[in-house]
Amino acid sequence: MAASMGEYGKVSALVELARIVLSLSVVITLIFSLRGLFSDIKKLKKAAISVGFFLIVIMISFFLSDGVETPMKDGEFLSAIGSKLVETGIRTFYLLATIALGLMIYSGLIKILKK
Repeated sequence: MAASMGEYGKVSALVELARIVLSLSVVITLIFSLRGLFSDIKKLKKAAISVGFFLIVIMISFFLSDGVETPMKDGEFLSAIGSKLVETGIRTFYLLATIALGLMIYSGLIKILKK
């Protein structure tokens, strides 16, 4: 109610508390995740391979994208590299979704054929 009346003092304190809790959660999660990865060389190798494949998909998407300077509604222009990065993100999503769908179909077919 106070925020709707223009009094943001109490709300600001809660927002800052939420930011602190979120930051602590992220830091603790990263510490324990990295600790688990570095404790076993096999886990670290699998993680590195996965990150490598992900970077390959992003690079393929980037090279397939073309940047075009685009006018926006507010009269500004989106730069060619900005446009290329947006298209890269969209293409990456579609490629990863297609790969996931293909792997689900493949694993389903393998289960059906083994019966």
